Amino acid sequence: MRRSFSHVVLAVLAVGVTYAVGQVRAPQPSRPAAAPELNDLTPDEAVNVRVYQSANRGVVNVMTRSAPEEDFLSAGGPREGSGSGVVLDKRGHVLTNFHVVEDARQTVATLSDGSVHEAKLIGADPSNDLAVLKIDAPAEKLFPLPWGDSSRLLVGLRVFALGNPFGLERTLTTGIIGSLNRSLRTENQRKIRGVIQTDAAINPGNSGGPLLNKRGEMIGITTALVSRSGQSSGLGLAIPANTARRVVDELIRFGRVIRPDSGVAVVYETEKGLLVARLTPDGPAERAGLRGPQRVTIRRGGATLFGVDRSKADLIVAVDGRAVKSVDDLLTEVERKKPGEKVIFTVIREGATTDVAVELEPSKG
Repeated sequence: MRRSFSHVVLAVLAVGVTYAVGQVRAPQPSRPAAAPELNDLTPDEAVNVRVYQSANRGVVNVMTRSAPEEDFLSAGGPREGSGSGVVLDKRGHVLTNFHVVEDARQTVATLSDGSVHEAKLIGADPSNDLAVLKIDAPAEKLFPLPWGDSSRLLVGLRVFALGNPFGLERTLTTGIIGSLNRSLRTENQRKIRGVIQTDAAINPGNSGGPLLNKRGEMIGITTALVSRSGQSSGLGLAIPANTARRVVDELIRFGRVIRPDSGVAVVYETEKGLLVARLTPDGPAERAGLRGPQRVTIRRGGATLFGVDRSKADLIVAVDGRAVKSVDDLLTEVERKKPGEKVIFTVIREGATTDVAVELEPSKG
């Protein structure tokens, strides 16, 4: 999540001042304590350690600034926002949240070895709050995280969140899956469906980091915390890994997601269904015979007036047999398909119900 680093810097400085004034030092042992062996740990501790050791090098600290005047790659440069990211491959692709890098003029990524690399935005999907960055880093410094299958999750399963809360790099928190199939509305008013709810602590700076299972596989991308205070209150949300995996390749290849387009440009939400307000001229829906408002000519007192008769427009009530009551419902059903496939619109036309088959085209925007 985007956040000014000034709060973090002030907090760190405050801690340093308190320590300097107090001059309190803990007794120093004659010899440093040895790190515990894995076989000395409890089973739960062993899982925690194993997950962290296998995954922490694949987490990136993403820092952004919106103003172009200064270069914060130089020492002491200002930092205006921060988040997390996940190394996808040895070519330097990094997955993060779109809201982490939205409107950023500069973005840099810090890897697990401390090296800092300029990051370029190569693809974004605001509808799923995802973005892919590209950094020019040696392959030996990149440690991609393996994908998990988010369709196999169950409420109660143990999960781990890795990220950079408040700029504190590669911090591990643990919890369970509290619920599944939540919905999260993005800034462009689309809904991400199937969202994972967890009580693993998620704070500003965690956005874009991985949610992991006990095998260290990425089963989600942490994206939001539900809190009135702005800090973790035991309820965080993550985009399912299967959703992210479905769009990543297109973001890398095309810079955007190639979604299917039905040619239904504008609809009005009514209590009975979605009233077609405008169709794309010569688009798939118009060619298939779907009807929008009809132009009418009215002669009054010797004058000719032109108007629109909305009563002639089709009322969409279902898509492929599933009821639709909102724009988001309509887009969700259409986007289950791929360009070139057909989708069946069930409409009410002049009091009668009819089906219209529409062949979808690739979206142009």
